[in-house]
Order: sequence, then structure tokens, then C-alpha cells
Amino acid sequence: MLLKDKKGLIFGVANGHSIAWAIAQEAAAQGATLGFTYLNESLERRVRPLAESVNSPMILPCDAGSDEELDNVFKAVDEQWDGKLDFVVHSIAFAQREDLQGKFMDTSRDGFRTALEVSAYSLVAIAQRAASRMTEGGSLITLTYHGSQQVVPNYNVMGVAKAALEASVRYLATDLGDSSIRVNAVSAGPIKTLSAKGIRGFGSMLKNSAEIAPLKRNVEVAEVANTAVFLLSDYSSGVTGEVLYVDGGLNTRACV
Repeated sequence: MLLKDKKGLIFGVANGHSIAWAIAQEAAAQGATLGFTYLNESLERRVRPLAESVNSPMILPCDAGSDEELDNVFKAVDEQWDGKLDFVVHSIAFAQREDLQGKFMDTSRDGFRTALEVSAYSLVAIAQRAASRMTEGGSLITLTYHGSQQVVPNYNVMGVAKAALEASVRYLATDLGDSSIRVNAVSAGPIKTLSAKGIRGFGSMLKNSAEIAPLKRNVEVAEVANTAVFLLSDYSSGVTGEVLYVDGGLNTRACV
């Protein structure tokens, strides 16, 4: 098993259809012990049964915008896992709905700040706390999208936030490399998730993507999970600072 005896935190599971949950399922199947976080009571009702189904010993509230709540999560790592952590999955992103419509130039100052802080800086804040617990090296991965590189209709400020996230991956990889901690991003093609529902015209995007991608189809969430687990495992020991596309080759063609 690729992750036997490894311990990891999963940030950002929204429901049983989310990419983060698919990654968690595959990580558990590969032998990992997992801890989960949830944003609020509403999401706890969705996340807790999922986490319990893979025998998670750690299910904690965490608003990644709160230093106190992040500290509490990593204190739990110290208490329950003796401060040992092998990997982190970061699947946190948010932009105000009104900032995902119309023109990007109309993004409000508050909307810009929110999207960048939640979607990009949260990875930095988590890395600050995770690094000292990865005493034997480790792996951090995050989820991104090609809207960071090309203009995608109705993605707007989230595209800018994902660009910042990908840049953060490269800088964190450089900072943490001498500690044998790898940092990478997985860029998935369009997949039906809760967050994708916030993008106007997403149905057309799915259809167009399947037509344009070299594989002539959209990718499945399990394919993204498999790539993510590869990056979490020792099989990817020489890979860091990268954005790995799992999109059927869509990124090599004109963006839709």
C-alpha cells in the first residue's frame, strides 16, 4: 500500500462528491490514517459520517482564516499523533458569488481580498504549521484549475486566486525542499462538484471540454484522486513545485 503507516490531514471536504473526499478515500485505501476538518456545523453533518467511514480518529472544526482554529488542529496532531505528520491535502477555495459573474474588473476590494486569503494564503498558513511536524519529510498538495493560466468565463477572481496559489506552491517548495518536504498542485479538469455549481455556464463547460480534450471525455474524480495519492506517496519523491494536470489533456488545447 502506497501510504501504509502514514498520517495525513484533509482540509476542505464538502460532501461525498468532492474531490477532497475522493482523495481521502483512496488515501485510506492505501493505508493512511486521516484527520479531517470542517468549516461549520452545517458541513460537519456531511463530513463527520464520511470521516467516520474511514475510521478517522480526528474530526475537527477549522476556519482556515482563523489562526486560532488552525493552531487547534495542529495541537491535536501533537496530542493524538505525537506531533508526527506525513502529508496534507489542501482543498480550500472561496469567492463571493457576485465576483464570479460579470466582468473581472468589477471585483470589489473585499471580494478580491477574500478570494486570495481563503484560496491561496490558507495553504501558506497550513504549511507554516505542518512543516515542523514533518520531521521525516512529507508532502503537501493543493487543488487548482487551468483558469489560473487562461481566461475562463465566469471564473474571474478565482482564476487570479488560483494563479497566486500555484505561485505559492513553487515558493513553498523552494522553502521546504531542504527539509525533504514536497509541495505540489493537482489541476483537475471540469468535474461536477459543489463549488463548480457556483460557476455560471458550467454545464456548457463540461460539454465543450469533452469535445476539445485529446481524450475526448471529461475526467473522473477517481482519476484525480489517484494522481493526488501518487503525489502524497514516496513514489513521487523527486517531484516538487509542480502543477500536475489531470484533465484529459485539455490544458494543451484552447481553454473553454
